[in-house]
Amino acid sequence: MSEHRWDPTTFRAEVQSTLDAFLAEQTERLAPLGADAARLLTEARATVSGGKRFRAAFCHWGYAAVAGVPEGADARSVARAAASLELLHASALVHDDLMDASDTRRGRAATHRGFEAEHRADGWRGDPVQYGAAAAILLGDLLLSWADELLRRCGLGWDRIGPALEVFDLCRSEVIAGQFLDVSVQARGRASVEQATTVLRYKSAKYSIERPVHVGAALAGAGPATLERLTGFGLPLGEAFQLRDDLLGVFGDPETTGKPAGDDLVEGKRTVLVALTLAAAEPADAARLDAALGTALGESEIAELRSIIDRCGARQQVEEMIDALARQAVAALREGQSEEGWDAAACGALEQLAAAATRRAH
Repeated sequence: MSEHRWDPTTFRAEVQSTLDAFLAEQTERLAPLGADAARLLTEARATVSGGKRFRAAFCHWGYAAVAGVPEGADARSVARAAASLELLHASALVHDDLMDASDTRRGRAATHRGFEAEHRADGWRGDPVQYGAAAAILLGDLLLSWADELLRRCGLGWDRIGPALEVFDLCRSEVIAGQFLDVSVQARGRASVEQATTVLRYKSAKYSIERPVHVGAALAGAGPATLERLTGFGLPLGEAFQLRDDLLGVFGDPETTGKPAGDDLVEGKRTVLVALTLAAAEPADAARLDAALGTALGESEIAELRSIIDRCGARQQVEEMIDALARQAVAALREGQSEEGWDAAACGALEQLAAAATRRAH
């Protein structure tokens, strides 16, 4: 396996520059709509600023694995295509925060809370909460539309864009339907490990890693057989990525994650971690956790619930699952490189990304 190392900081800056240029185009287009459209665009720029850019990176290196690292005009086109996945991600986050009634995102007010506060501060008519919700729905829809537009207009020929859009269409259907599965699980107030895993796979794992890799590979001319082989890398890694997110949602440091302590517990998330805990904990502990999920929790109560999760072994079990899935993904990548001749530098970068996605602290 290649010892190639890539610079994620430089890559993130390039993705931001691509997004900034695209949003500048949209700002010019929407200028005739006046000050309210400008406020929406200001929030759009905030929602696509920062972040780890994993989806863009997996798209870029999925392309490179099949066709080599892009250069010249192709590099600019692939950069635009990769950035489109960050617009999709931003759309999902805006809608997700609204559905979860989250107050913050990356250390700032969630979109619906920000517009709600503006309405209240300006003393406008109507319900500020409803106004904030409407603004978040519309911004999320706009970002979703822009994601499609940026991919279609990335600059490659239709023989490459067409197959990539087929993957992108499937990706969007999966993540939206997966989000509804999640909403329904929370509403029922129960989920088996199997049900929680299905939510994890379709709400997050596929759209975070597998489909971005597929979009990049399709842009490089990969056929169905190659995409299927790349699933052996992308799907288990995506599941490991989300399992890490679930751990951070309970045990993460707010200074690092940008979310309140124990946020998933307060929101009542029926994650794989929670399902494993409810199955393994002592009956009294399981009942305590089940009753506490989705309620206002103080620091001492969050600490108590964390202790229950730790004590029954669920936290360690999820750590072991993450390690096993990450190893499975890397093994599939190395096998694909050996048998399919995937680009060594790209495979080295994908391994680096796999480690970053599963060992992160935020």
